[in-house]
Amino acid sequence: QAQLVESGGGLVQPGGSLRLSCTTSGVGFSIASMGWYRQAPGLQRELVATISSGGITNYADFVKGRSTISRDNAKNTVYLQVDSLKPEDTAVYYCNLGTTIRGLYRSLEVWGQGTLVTVSS
Repeated sequence: QAQLVESGGGLVQPGGSLRLSCTTSGVGFSIASMGWYRQAPGLQRELVATISSGGITNYADFVKGRSTISRDNAKNTVYLQVDSLKPEDTAVYYCNLGTTIRGLYRSLEVWGQGTLVTVSS
């Protein structure tokens, strides 16, 4: 059974940084694409970043240039580093198991429980 467990959220001041982790089990991690989504209160869940099994990354415009998604296949873990955090980055961040088809990320609808990131002074 696939399981995704996020960690690393918390309260951060504007301009600060966070590194989120998602440890997986029960999935073929090394051949999977992985994604990070976020959902702010009252808003729809949105895609933040993805990484393919081959390490190709993609970012949403709102984090491009200040975020890095990476993976450690030996640890079955995917990371999301976000710098220069803004109050509008406040959201629950979710790890997602996916696949890449014709260069596009597709969610397999396997999710972690989420980790809350609050950006506030």
